Amino acid sequence: MPGPIPHVPFGRTGHASSRVVFGAAALMADNPKINERAFALLFEYGIDHIDVAASYGRAEEAVGRYMPAHRDAFFLATKTGERGYAGARDEIRRSLDRLRTDRIDLLQLHNLREPAERALALSEDGALRAAVEARDEGLVRFLGVTGHGLGIARAHLDSLEHFPFDAVLLPYNAPVLAQPGYAADFEALAAVCRARGVALQTIKAVARRRWADPARATRRCWYEPIEDERALELAVHFVLARPDAFLNTSSDLVTLERTLAAAARFDPAEWAARPDAAGELARALAAMDARSLFEPGLDDPRIAPAPPA
Repeated sequence: MPGPIPHVPFGRTGHASSRVVFGAAALMADNPKINERAFALLFEYGIDHIDVAASYGRAEEAVGRYMPAHRDAFFLATKTGERGYAGARDEIRRSLDRLRTDRIDLLQLHNLREPAERALALSEDGALRAAVEARDEGLVRFLGVTGHGLGIARAHLDSLEHFPFDAVLLPYNAPVLAQPGYAADFEALAAVCRARGVALQTIKAVARRRWADPARATRRCWYEPIEDERALELAVHFVLARPDAFLNTSSDLVTLERTLAAAARFDPAEWAARPDAAGELARALAAMDARSLFEPGLDDPRIAPAPPA
């Protein structure tokens, strides 16, 4: 089988990270069989970077079960959604306990999107102060920001002007790039990241659309993933064709397996030699009525799309 997946520098951190980052939201239920299968895949494909969050159900506990034996094998990232100093300080320490570790490699301020929340989090009384203190104490090594929605690239640019974060995370796929202004904002952010050595993480690579029927959302994924194997492979390769981008996997274990297999087959020279690869992806997405998860007025995953007219 193809693999392992290549490793490249994760920004200026000094860590060579796998191009694919495991999105540990897939472990929300802390199901032993799912946990075991997920970690088997990580070892099989050489994935050495785990991204989790305090708000992902019991995912931190699930990851923590593997840390006593395998901590040095992984670059471990988590997130706090707290905006104030005290709440973030406490949540960071709860994450350390749940992850069964004495250090977090990357602590991220989760979904730092709304201006008022960003202003609080980056203030003297905000979550950033707690994160910096944790870094100074040796509990955390690097700091980042994450988010979704059409305004997130601009929000990250603003955050980077306030503080030298080491990593950012935001959506990147063909449908969201087609939304007005998003591609230009993303490229502006990517340019700043390249210039400053900030790691650029991407999400939603294999998203098809929001669930048209919420009752069908049976997997641990708030959006409907691409099912067609060829289209999924093209979508994965579309992200990996950006040498500066990392691909963070979805919260669906079935899609995780397919994503890793597709990533292991990626050949940058082959992609570059096929000038119509992006066009093939666009045609495949159009055939399956793929849509951006984020549109004007529909930036929040908790908001359901309007019913058809």
